[in-house]
Amino acid sequence: MPRIGVAATADFGADVLERLADRHEIAFLLTRPDRPAGRGRQTTPPPAKVVAERLGIPVLQPDWPAEAELDADSIVLVAYGALIPRELLERHDWLNVHPSLLPRWRGAAPVERAIMAGDEETGVTVIRLAEELDAGPIGAQEAFAIRPDDDAGAVYARAAELAPDLLEAATSFTPQEGEATYAEKIGPADRELDWSRPAKELHDRIRALSPHIGARGEVEGRRLIVWRSRLDGDRLELLEVQPEGGKPMSYDAWLRGLRS
Repeated sequence: MPRIGVAATADFGADVLERLADRHEIAFLLTRPDRPAGRGRQTTPPPAKVVAERLGIPVLQPDWPAEAELDADSIVLVAYGALIPRELLERHDWLNVHPSLLPRWRGAAPVERAIMAGDEETGVTVIRLAEELDAGPIGAQEAFAIRPDDDAGAVYARAAELAPDLLEAATSFTPQEGEATYAEKIGPADRELDWSRPAKELHDRIRALSPHIGARGEVEGRRLIVWRSRLDGDRLELLEVQPEGGKPMSYDAWLRGLRS
């Protein structure tokens, strides 16, 4: 692959950017503008920008991608967070790294939706970017297992490891086959834990939203974010929680504090 540009914003994109920089000259990072984040709503750079600045890669942050001058023939897009307009698709060769086995789980939250659905396998797909969401032809694809206690962070990390080799393998492209499913963006309702549901379903929801979003539920009359759990037969055991306004801690430590 020649000198390339990268379009990335989120943590997964930042991880892939760093791995690509070990192998290729990166002409620029195209990323989303800094946004307010956290309790204090302080203006915060995207994770991919933090990596690019550390590596000395030029950063472009237009409000709209078409506003940027993109000096590269090939651009790798991964977790960028905005649609690329037709004029840019026609001007450059765009390759997209998507962490699922397309056409399964097109859309914004493929890893989270795969885990929440109880999928035992996912993967990484490199496609040529098209106007229709995640529908471009496939250049390379590799599957891997989702282990019973893998959270979203572990799955994203495995996908990022595979991305550089798959990009180099993507030399010919074939249309996607099979029925597409869609991974909608995670919303507030997706985070809520309904304790009447089966233990495995709850465990899958918790690990799907860890370590970056967090599932939420009421425990002992208190609202908690639940970060980690495990299954003991048909019983769900909570391992790590975070009380409102507090820091993450073991569930046992939280119970001791509650009862002291």
